Amino acid sequence: MKQITILMLLASLAACQTAPTREKAEQHDKAIIGAVAGAVAGALIDKDKRARGALIGAAAGGGIGYYMDSQERDFMAALDEETRRGELEVERVREDLLKMTLTSEASFDFNQSHIKPAFKPSLDKLATVMNKYNRSEITIIGHTDSIGSNAYNQGLSEARARSVKDYLFGRGVAASRITTVGRGESQPRDTNATEAGRQLNRRVEILIQGNQP
Repeated sequence: MKQITILMLLASLAACQTAPTREKAEQHDKAIIGAVAGAVAGALIDKDKRARGALIGAAAGGGIGYYMDSQERDFMAALDEETRRGELEVERVREDLLKMTLTSEASFDFNQSHIKPAFKPSLDKLATVMNKYNRSEITIIGHTDSIGSNAYNQGLSEARARSVKDYLFGRGVAASRITTVGRGESQPRDTNATEAGRQLNRRVEILIQGNQP
């Protein structure tokens, strides 16, 4: 009878020791499963973020390209007559940059910084497109030939760039979007040894820089 009692007591003690051990094992297994699941979920989330970032970057790149394509088409359509007459050139320098070149003969009298009245309607067209695409920044650069001193030509190129800015501002283009620069005779397009070359060198360039929304 005593032996039976002792055996039952030992079995009870074994059961008491085994139950917590099993519970701990189950908790340990659950912790491992949870850690693995968390790591997998974290990796998937991180991968998703990277994918979304790539898609956003691609969309942004496409956005600026589309924005500049539309702007270029509008400038070309608005200034078709001027480009056919050789008074103005529109060039796509890179995806986010347009360059317009205004010949001095069309826009300014020789040695003067006042815009010719006959060219003002062309600047009106420029202003209309610039106001439509108001995220673009504008840099106006004046150039001269080599007739006269360096200092005089520098001042003349700056004055011509400012004249164009002032006119565009008067047509609603925000002054904060416009920067003016004078290059004087330092960046000729052609030789200054001939009149034809000097005509090409006397010009105003307008750079249109597109920005992301």
